[in-house]
Order: sequence, then structure tokens, then C-alpha cells
Amino acid sequence: MDTIAPLPTAAVADAAVRLGIPVATAPVALAPLLPSRAFQGPAAPVTHLGSVDVLLETIDDAPPGAVLVVDNGGRRDEACVGDLMLLEARLAGMSGAVIWGLHRDTAQLREIGLPLFSLGAHPYGPRRVPPAGAAMRSATLDGVAVAPGDWIVADDDGVLVVGADRRDELFAEARRIQSVEGAQSERMRAGTSLREQLDFSRYRELQAADPTLTLRRYLTETGGAIET
Repeated sequence: MDTIAPLPTAAVADAAVRLGIPVATAPVALAPLLPSRAFQGPAAPVTHLGSVDVLLETIDDAPPGAVLVVDNGGRRDEACVGDLMLLEARLAGMSGAVIWGLHRDTAQLREIGLPLFSLGAHPYGPRRVPPAGAAMRSATLDGVAVAPGDWIVADDDGVLVVGADRRDELFAEARRIQSVEGAQSERMRAGTSLREQLDFSRYRELQAADPTLTLRRYLTETGGAIET
């Protein structure tokens, strides 16, 4: 899957609705540190237990373009990633990071430029004694499970977790929706209203004759891409 031109989360969500494919949404409390920096890629999840070794292992094993997903239990009393980890992830060719917890070194992270979603910033790192053991290669974002094989799509609207089942079909439909809506937007900027483009008067005539007709069904049948 191409990570050079990330798909908008809105297009992926609309495609999921159209195709009936379940796609999970990460908690809306997660916010981007670098707005307008969309990213996507295969998930590289890990559960953080207080030590950076599991993060380094996950980065070491991740394919280029992967998204580091760190589950720190949503803790508000410590930051679990900082400038060194995010710089390491960037050097490894990762495309971004999603942290169910807090970050620190905010100014340096902005300079590093790797897109990051987190719950905010905190000056302290972990002060607890981490248990020994192998890295847990999974993450849970407040009930949203992320496993190897999942795909992360993120932009200013939020973070989606896409499973492997029918993913190529989902992304193909998302690209189609993005193309259609992009063309509609260009025509609107040139002066042609959306109602004209969708032949909305025709929809109203059909809907008057058949009250069960929804705009979503009408758009699906006529090739439109606006979701309601």
C-alpha cells in the first residue's frame, strides 16, 4: 500500500460506510502535534511498560513507512516518548506515531517533524520500575485494539485503524470518492453549485414520488460521493 500520498480519513470513513466494512476510530482525545501532516502506514504497535527498550525493538523490526503505535494506558502522569524516540523512528523511515499517552520535548518534536498524535505533553518521563519481559506487540487505544497487520490512516480529522480484510477494496473506493469529491469541489469553485452537479432537483422529484429514497441511495445510484 502506497504511503506517499495518504488518503483522507473522511474518504476512508465514507468508503467504509458504502462498502459495509468496519473501520475503528481511535479516541477523539488524541490530537496531532503537527496539524496538516497526514500520514498512513502499517501499524507497529507496542505496549509501553516504563522502559524504552520495547520501543527500540518495535522500531528496529518495523518496515519502512510503518506507524509507531504506543499504548501507555492513557496515563497522564508521565510522557512515554520524547525527541530521541521520535528521531529514531524518523531515521528508521517510519511515517508517524500514535501515542495513547503523553509526549515530551515538544519543541524538539516539532523540529524533528515526524507527525504525532498523543493526549498532550508532560515534562516527566516514566519514574516507575519496568518489569522484565518481552515486548508486547499490541496496543489498545482506550478499547480500540491495534495489532500487527492493521493499517493506520491519520490526518487532522483523527486516526483510523483499518484491518486487513477487504483493505485494498476499501482504499480503492476511498480513492474514487476522493477523486469525485475533488472534481466536484473544483467545479464549485468555478461557479457550478453542488445542487446542479448532483441534479438535486431530480432527487427531490424522485423522493417526492418515493419517500423511501434517501440521498445516500440516490448518490450511490448516480455516482455521487457526498455522504450524509
